[in-house]
Amino acid sequence: MRNLKQTVMIKIKRIVKMKKVCIFSAQYLPTVGGVERYTYNIAKQLQKKGIDVTIVTSRISKLKEFEIENGIKIYRLPCYNLMNGRFPTVKFNGEYRKLMRMLKKQKYDLVITNTRFYIHSLVGVTFGRKYAKRNIVIEHGTSHMSVHNAILDKMERIFEHGITWLVKRQCNEFYGVSQACLEWLGHFHINGISTLYNAVDMDDINNLLNRKDDMRDKYSIPENAIVIAYTGRLIEEKGVLQLQSAFQNIQKCFPNSYLIMAGDGVLYQRLKESNTKNMILMGRVTFEEVVSLLKVSDIFCLPSVSEGMPTSVMEAIACHNFVITTERGGAKEIIVDDSYGIILENNKKDLVEKALLRSMENRKYRISATEKSYERLIKGFTWEKVADKIEHEFL
Repeated sequence: MRNLKQTVMIKIKRIVKMKKVCIFSAQYLPTVGGVERYTYNIAKQLQKKGIDVTIVTSRISKLKEFEIENGIKIYRLPCYNLMNGRFPTVKFNGEYRKLMRMLKKQKYDLVITNTRFYIHSLVGVTFGRKYAKRNIVIEHGTSHMSVHNAILDKMERIFEHGITWLVKRQCNEFYGVSQACLEWLGHFHINGISTLYNAVDMDDINNLLNRKDDMRDKYSIPENAIVIAYTGRLIEEKGVLQLQSAFQNIQKCFPNSYLIMAGDGVLYQRLKESNTKNMILMGRVTFEEVVSLLKVSDIFCLPSVSEGMPTSVMEAIACHNFVITTERGGAKEIIVDDSYGIILENNKKDLVEKALLRSMENRKYRISATEKSYERLIKGFTWEKVADKIEHEFL
């Protein structure tokens, strides 16, 4: 009887001492993107440590305003679905007030707000300041958002500086998913404290790599063909038009090459109408389908104009792809020199084309660089390391 009482008391103490973390992320699964994957993986890893995790995101699609997935509580605030989901903006209506009342009943040890330029971000840091012991922002970008319209881009920059000024008034602890993000924070006169790196779940990826599925069979791609992959949103900032154009020229030298692009976005129809030979558009995909693609691809190309620490690059390296990407962002913290992959100065079509040709012509170089980048990734960029840092420094 005494042992039973002791066991019960121990369990009660553990429950009482359970740490609680709330993560505000304007975008979250099932939409596909780096911030979404970052939020999911941080939550999952913290939960493995016995930490109670809540995610507050936007109700972009017809999902429930509250649910529990795999033990993680998810609140979805009502929003206006602006820019096709790229910029969800909170609706301060009755549904919002009801959900916030539910959240305010909790006592959080830590509130994390991912990114600082959404209205959702301002809600997060304001809530964190009032209802949590620690309140931090994690930066994911390295440049201003762009819609490639001079007037709208100028308005966006004015808005972003304004919202950042308001966020700074509520929170003074800023971190970045890469060193490049910390440098970008300086543009807003913010001294970033340290990195909370983006990372990969090697167990998840390896389990999927071991599954018996073959995308080459699905799309009738010959075994000896070189496959170039892209995963992410099909928007101008990602450089997908430059990649498609460069690939068209590549085919003159490598007619047996394929470009497979996984993702959706405003440029999907334009890319489809280009009728580029051997280019396959997968549309919106799951994480499992992304890994299935990267399993059969040889080269991953992300000629983006702005990234934090791109999840897509890390997933590609984890699946043993040679990587070509730009210097804008944290990818260069893994691909530290030319022996690890190719970092482009910018995403001009000619540079993308030359990088593709170089990697396709020199198989020995491609394989060596792939192995080096993989070893660097698994040694320093795992969710276990990130979750350990959060637990030790904030909880």
